[in-house]
Amino acid sequence: MQKLIDKTRENWHQFLLSSAIYFFMLVIVVVIVSRDVNFLSLNNLSIILSQAATRVIFALGVGGIIVLGGTDLAVGRQVGLAAVVSATLLQQLGHGRRVFPDLPELPIIVPVALVMVVCAIFSLIQGIVVSKLKVAPFIASLGMSLVVYGVNSLYFNQIAGSSPIGGLDPRYTAFAQRNFMIGDFRLTMLVIHAVLFSLIIWFIWNKTVLGRNMYAIGGNTEAAKVSGVNIIRNMLLIYAIAGLAYGFGGALEGARTGSATNTLGTAYELDAIAACVVGGVSMRGGVGRVGGIIVGVLLLQIINYGLVFTGVSPDLQFIVKGVVIIFAVAIDTQKYVAKQN
Repeated sequence: MQKLIDKTRENWHQFLLSSAIYFFMLVIVVVIVSRDVNFLSLNNLSIILSQAATRVIFALGVGGIIVLGGTDLAVGRQVGLAAVVSATLLQQLGHGRRVFPDLPELPIIVPVALVMVVCAIFSLIQGIVVSKLKVAPFIASLGMSLVVYGVNSLYFNQIAGSSPIGGLDPRYTAFAQRNFMIGDFRLTMLVIHAVLFSLIIWFIWNKTVLGRNMYAIGGNTEAAKVSGVNIIRNMLLIYAIAGLAYGFGGALEGARTGSATNTLGTAYELDAIAACVVGGVSMRGGVGRVGGIIVGVLLLQIINYGLVFTGVSPDLQFIVKGVVIIFAVAIDTQKYVAKQN
């Protein structure tokens, strides 16, 4: 009987640890709804999903690196670079402040593919620094964020002329902003892109050797090495996929906002990492699911939009977000301690 009681108590403890962050965020949502019940509308749901779409892509990119046991502080800067380059190459013909006046009208896929490759290269370099030079992921990504921001600023200031890049090709903005009405609900292309990208990442993480190796490396690198896993190659592939995600999401973000500057993407890495932690990705590596990350992004976006919708001070919004991050990491630590015991 005592064993049954102890087992039941342990199961409840695990359940509370796993669900505490969701209960905490549910309380915040309930408070928001109590302040303004109009928050629960189809229009607001559509806005939240559209704003969350690109953040899902960024979070899935950095999520793989976190599962490896690392982190990436260069997310926002890569997003900004992708948005700026995409915007300069996809301005409409005849625009008075076109960055490249003689550039012909390009197919949308060409600039998008270009920025995805560029961001993948930066992420690969970062992956090499981490995997081969054994530099701590935090330091490597911090340095890379400065490098990418410098490159973006040089491009933006010297080529784009230091002015916000506007006059975007309608095809480009429609690539992200085009709407589809499903009854009274407005579905945007951004959401469709996010869903398709999520399915691809889910397949990689759950149905490929690369996905299995990613979890193995994050769970126990030495054990994975003994099992014959090529640590460096697999890490570089995950970093490259992250770069592709930043490039694709950054191109969409430029189209979503309708303009771009070198400051676009500032602090996006914090939102992406926070969404991963809230969604159950362990900062210690080896644990994380695509569905959890998506839920984490949606919860944070609901809270962010809800605070704005109800007129809460921006200063208080930072406090709430900070508390959520600290709470989520504290729970992750308690899970690890409980597992060790």
